[in-house]
Amino acid sequence: MPYLLKDDLAPKSPTIGPHDIRWEEPDCLLCGRRNWQTLVEAPDVQGGTGLWFAVVQCLECGLCFTNPRPTASWLEQFYPKDYRPHLSKPARRRRWPWLHFWQDRHGIPWHGLGRLLDFGCGGGDFLCRMRDLGWQVTGVDASHSTVRRLQRDLGLHVLHGTLPHPDLEAGSFDVVTMWHSLEHVPDPRAVLLEARRLLTPDGKLYVAVPNIDSLAFRIFGPHWFALDLPRHLVHFSPQTLQFLLEQAGFRVVSMRMQRRSAWIRHSARLAARQPEATWWHRLLRGHLCSRGAALYSVLTGQSDCMTAVAVPLEG
Repeated sequence: MPYLLKDDLAPKSPTIGPHDIRWEEPDCLLCGRRNWQTLVEAPDVQGGTGLWFAVVQCLECGLCFTNPRPTASWLEQFYPKDYRPHLSKPARRRRWPWLHFWQDRHGIPWHGLGRLLDFGCGGGDFLCRMRDLGWQVTGVDASHSTVRRLQRDLGLHVLHGTLPHPDLEAGSFDVVTMWHSLEHVPDPRAVLLEARRLLTPDGKLYVAVPNIDSLAFRIFGPHWFALDLPRHLVHFSPQTLQFLLEQAGFRVVSMRMQRRSAWIRHSARLAARQPEATWWHRLLRGHLCSRGAALYSVLTGQSDCMTAVAVPLEG
């Protein structure tokens, strides 16, 4: 069955009817096999369509991915106009003390004289920060309206589409970043292969994605905020992310857990609405408990967000 529709969660006037959607059932995006089992079923929370989707786990390599999924031409219908990652946050760009903290976490040089590509640039917040630091920045995003707005309002060099992109030349970037964008693409290996082609031999790739092998997923299950179905097509663990990067010709330099207490609070609020909610779900809605849980998750390597830094292999 390609979808599930729960009557108690269905909107009064759905914008997308389940029978209108075209579906596909891909092979495993990591090993190419067709041997999987259902891991979890969860609703489209942000899109408000009332549809539920399945995440399966490959029994050969362990990769988790949304399956079945809407075809590429249908995926954009599941991104609401107010989708948060597509919104600009100009106030945050003025908080320079926080930028020091951000830079320390991700390891990108403070003063930039190089060329940087941000894949899935969203609202352009990161591009503006790096441009202000001297980097020559380029963005790529799949949202037509977001690209037009960044070009018009912020004067950014942003291209519409995905990777590979015909306007980008080999060896033209010193840094490629993918902040919570790789999980959105139907073929992450093709995107990473192109990122390797675009990087200089001594360039670096930064990839941040949710971690399904996390304490938060085990606690919240279908109500884990970072599932974001069906917009998230791939659900990485540290092992499967490293395996995919190596397949694409990268060597992983580091894999770091990131603290995301806000994600835990969002997940707890979603879980607390359900009849089967536990006292633990309700407790984690608070700032103090969510921050403690986020810190514990990082220290034990179970955070629900991770960042990999990788460099191209020679040859």
